Amino acid sequence: MKGIQPSVHDKSEPLYPRWSLSAHGSNWCVMVTLDGCATLKKLVYVYLVRYAEEQQDLALLSISTFQRALKDPNQLIRASALRVLSSIRVPIIVPIMMLAIKEAATDLSPYVRKTAAHAIQKLYSLDPDQKEHLIEVIEKLLKDKSTLVAGSVVMAFEEVCPDRIDLIHKNYRKLCNLLVDVEEWGQVVIIHMLTRYARTQFVSPWREDAVFDENSEKAFYDSEEERRVDQSKPYIMDPDHRLLLRNTKPLLQSRNTAVVMAVSQLYWHLAPKHELSIITKSLVRLLRSHREVQYIVLQNIATMSIQRKGMFEPFMKSFYVRSTDATHIKTLKLEILTNLANEASISTILREFQTYVKSQDKAFAAATIQAIGCCATNISEVTDTCLNGLVLLLSNRDETVVAESVVVIKKLLQTQPSQHSDIIKHMAKLFDNITVPMARASILWLMGEYCEHVPKIAPDVLRKMAKTFTDEEDIVKLQIVNLAAKLYLTNSKQTKLLTQYILNLGKYDQNYDIRDRTRFIRQLIVPNEKSGALSKYARRILMAPKPAPVLQSAFKDRDRFQLGTLSHTLNSQASGYLELSDWPAVAPDQSVRNVEVVEPVRLPYLRLVLNCFCVHVESVSESESKENSDDSNKSSSSQSEKSSSESDSEKKKKTLKNKKLQQQKPDSKDRIRSTCLRIMQHNYSLNYYLPPQIIQKTLNIMTKYILIHIVLSISTPFFVNCMCSLLHLCVFLACQFDAVSWPVHVSLQASSPVFVPETSHELLHRMTGKGLSAQYRFTRQPCIYGNSMVSLQLTLSNSTDQALENIHISEKSSTGQNIHRFNAIERLEPQASVTVSMGVDFNDSTQAANFQLCTKEDEFSVSIQPAVGELLLPITMSEADFTKEQGKLVGMNESSVTYMFLNCSFILFKVVARHEAGMPMKHQLTSQSIFLCISRFAGKTVSSGSLVLVSVALKDPDAVITINTEKTVMGSMLLRQVKTALTNSGP
Repeated sequence: MKGIQPSVHDKSEPLYPRWSLSAHGSNWCVMVTLDGCATLKKLVYVYLVRYAEEQQDLALLSISTFQRALKDPNQLIRASALRVLSSIRVPIIVPIMMLAIKEAATDLSPYVRKTAAHAIQKLYSLDPDQKEHLIEVIEKLLKDKSTLVAGSVVMAFEEVCPDRIDLIHKNYRKLCNLLVDVEEWGQVVIIHMLTRYARTQFVSPWREDAVFDENSEKAFYDSEEERRVDQSKPYIMDPDHRLLLRNTKPLLQSRNTAVVMAVSQLYWHLAPKHELSIITKSLVRLLRSHREVQYIVLQNIATMSIQRKGMFEPFMKSFYVRSTDATHIKTLKLEILTNLANEASISTILREFQTYVKSQDKAFAAATIQAIGCCATNISEVTDTCLNGLVLLLSNRDETVVAESVVVIKKLLQTQPSQHSDIIKHMAKLFDNITVPMARASILWLMGEYCEHVPKIAPDVLRKMAKTFTDEEDIVKLQIVNLAAKLYLTNSKQTKLLTQYILNLGKYDQNYDIRDRTRFIRQLIVPNEKSGALSKYARRILMAPKPAPVLQSAFKDRDRFQLGTLSHTLNSQASGYLELSDWPAVAPDQSVRNVEVVEPVRLPYLRLVLNCFCVHVESVSESESKENSDDSNKSSSSQSEKSSSESDSEKKKKTLKNKKLQQQKPDSKDRIRSTCLRIMQHNYSLNYYLPPQIIQKTLNIMTKYILIHIVLSISTPFFVNCMCSLLHLCVFLACQFDAVSWPVHVSLQASSPVFVPETSHELLHRMTGKGLSAQYRFTRQPCIYGNSMVSLQLTLSNSTDQALENIHISEKSSTGQNIHRFNAIERLEPQASVTVSMGVDFNDSTQAANFQLCTKEDEFSVSIQPAVGELLLPITMSEADFTKEQGKLVGMNESSVTYMFLNCSFILFKVVARHEAGMPMKHQLTSQSIFLCISRFAGKTVSSGSLVLVSVALKDPDAVITINTEKTVMGSMLLRQVKTALTNSGP
């Protein structure tokens, strides 16, 4: 660093940075003055994010630079500056970070707002006292309609205030509708949050008497009182509950494993039991992924399979063990196969287990023997078969298999020992060949527990054990002592001396557990003067019947944790785990989720302002005219007093003269109207989206007497233009005076679509609709029901022999998108058709609009799936405006693809003629664009009015398709459809 010399900065080359050295203690830091070098700025910010926490004193020197960068025109620079600023872990700059986050939360760029949401978590971990201020920012960001922000702000909500469910009420439906378009990791966070939310706001759909149809028949003979007592209120799923399940179902096809797991756990914890089967295929599909993914998925399936065997029984072969599987994967598959075993499939599973026992993986073979024991315990029909198979395994050469078989046999024999004395004798004969301590201890326990069934073999086994007592393991010694005590109580004549010998050996053993056990047994079974009353009950204590062990899965109790969480994987509560609450007995008020939809009024603000302005001026001029009339009356009265002798003829001449003068001088109201009309005509093309409060404040500013006098006194074209600028200034001041910063968006003039398809899409088939069929078509015209709605035309046909009555759309359909319903059709004659219009606000999303098409007797669920192009309206703009707006929408707002064409001269025809991609856009083609082979299309989204710019640049033999829009998801989808449309079109 010492060799670096400051270079002379040449202002004529702004792309090169100016370097300078500054000393700070013993360290040298390079201070970079970045004049226009945005790329290098980003690299420096990335470096500082990595080392800001380690070199805090050096990072503090650059805070002023970060604050300036927060105002940079480039959204990436603003976001990078906020990211670096929030990475400096110094409490002294907390106020600066808070101000930066609040400003970034209202930034026009969704990427900057997303970064602000991430910064909230960093600030909260640095200073938890800022929680209340951060909650205010989170509440504001939760109202954001951008899909880029949704996942990040919910993540901040989960970190800062996960208990503030009230913040989610108004945004619940919006989050459900945006869920499909949110980025993948944001979907995971939102789904987990909505799972906890739903468990607190909806009643349980798992009731035994749950009815999912509102039309439940009542018993004919039951009285009203009996029905009130015997029948509870039938369950009807909340529409918002159904909205969540319906909108998350498509995500089961996601390529992200975490998203699929999140949806699966949501259905497991929220969906009715009969709907759980839809997640089975998606979970089985994940078993083809990496072993880390398999491990988590299999753990969750193992938990599910305990309660719901029927879900995975058709896919049992998917859980067969492969030779390439890791040991922990094999063990989990064994658990699932054991859980799925029943009377019908046990024979197939046992044949599979016979192959697994021969595996070279000893741990897996031992786990298989445990699985066989579980199957024998759970299914009584195969208990004897499993026992015989396990006895055959006692002759296996592998000690691990033999030892595990002995342990499992011991557990199985406890269920019915009297019927299996031959097995105990066989195990006693193999005792000398078994060396595993646990297996030897199990055999000795069986001998002692059931010594009365083998009275001749048990004393002989004790004799052999007395010889090798000192060489046995501790666990075996304890069982030898127990065997000796039990035989002393049941057959003291043959085993009395052996028992005393073994107790003497145990008295001086090195292990204190064995010494304590020996002393206790001696005082219990050998009565003497020191023995108390306990020795009388020695037989009842040692020979008491023991309950048979219950062999159950290790995943039996894991359902107490939410599926897919770290706590479920570890089977213990991890730090930060939020438990799912129980279902409420009574559903909370669902009106808290209702949101008043305020449609943005699109109107030429100049016309409104000037019309109101003219009314105000008219009232003022009328008051002035009244004052003038009063003055004239006063003057006339005074003159009459002074010159009472004036003749009537002279008065008539004066009045006629005054009338002529008034006819020659234009009225002030007419002058105001003509001036206002010229101003309106000059600026008629400008239309603004203004909230009502801004319009009111603009009127208050406009209705000043100084403006009235300017209009009255001067009406030249120059001052008309000045007045127009002054009106713009009034609107700007009104926006600045308002508490909320309302952006004023210029809306370009819409044009008619170049191509409107005549083809219709099927909405309801006549077989499904019981004779009623429906076709829908996108008209690609501005909707008369709302500026944010897509116009649709429905054709309803009656193919039955009877008339259909009261055809309408159910009111329950308004839970999802905002739908303007057509007026109910009272009667549709047989073989007749009728065409109606409706409007749907898709919220700039390709998510299907679901609603209920009803008749008098039936109700049918239908959905309308829009193409991307149907969510756009064509607009007309100049080439200069197109280039200017395209320059603003760069970076993350730009998507492009290069496509190779064999015949470049043919591509121009394709671009002009192909509209099958669903792009009702106005094609702008100039003479210059023909020479450059550049075609431009301009449109805007119907709901939010965001610009969508498409350009096709031809470079033989390639074509570059570029789409610029703030709606990044819509842009990428449109790009794929345009490429597909151009590819499928032939010459």
